[in-house]
Amino acid sequence: MATDTGRLSTDPVVRTRGLTRGFGHRIVLNGIDIEIRRGEFVALLGRSGSGKSTLLRALAELDSDVPGSGELSVPTKRSVVFQDSRLLPWARVLDNVVLGLTGRDASDRGRAALAEVGLAGREKAWPRELSGGEQQRVALARSLVREPELLLADEPFGALDALTRIRMHTLLQALCERHRPAVLLVTHDVDEAVLLADRVLVLDEGRIAIDQRIDVPRPRRHAHLEFVRLREVLLAGLGVDAELAEVKQAS
Repeated sequence: MATDTGRLSTDPVVRTRGLTRGFGHRIVLNGIDIEIRRGEFVALLGRSGSGKSTLLRALAELDSDVPGSGELSVPTKRSVVFQDSRLLPWARVLDNVVLGLTGRDASDRGRAALAEVGLAGREKAWPRELSGGEQQRVALARSLVREPELLLADEPFGALDALTRIRMHTLLQALCERHRPAVLLVTHDVDEAVLLADRVLVLDEGRIAIDQRIDVPRPRRHAHLEFVRLREVLLAGLGVDAELAEVKQAS
């Protein structure tokens, strides 16, 4: 079954044209052109130092101190999930989720968001009482309670163990299908990208080197022939030999 493009809006939620960012004499992003539509899940791959986080920060408009140029159009309603949960240790779980929300229904919305991520009943817990996976669930709830049009995720599962990552993949996919934000997920994990995304971008030397649509049936299986083929295409685009990657993963 191919990706259901009918669920995507016609007009892009994110649009960049000729986007550049640099540090001193080093150009990190060199003429980036991308579009992401509502409901579309895009994964961004690239070698370390390729500019993945720089692009994410640009889309989040968190880089006012970084010189650059080009066109950038992003929605006002956007949220960012980082590799660490960034919960306030002195605030209880519900207070972390509704931080900055206004309105009489803020607490009700926060409780509903926690229930969505499987943490109903943990509203009064302190962050230190939660596991790493539970803390990331709170971070997701905090992001999605605001009903963002754009969800930016910077390696949110990188610090989790393998089993927790699998559970978080399933949760993130279900939440995104329900809320339908445009999503940009920055990751180093090719399998994670093919597993979750509608499209995968590969960033290389400041440019988008690959823009690959993922037409693999859901739920996706690593053994599916098209999954294997796309994985090899993306690894090659990253300059990694597929067989070598298999050996490293097995070890």
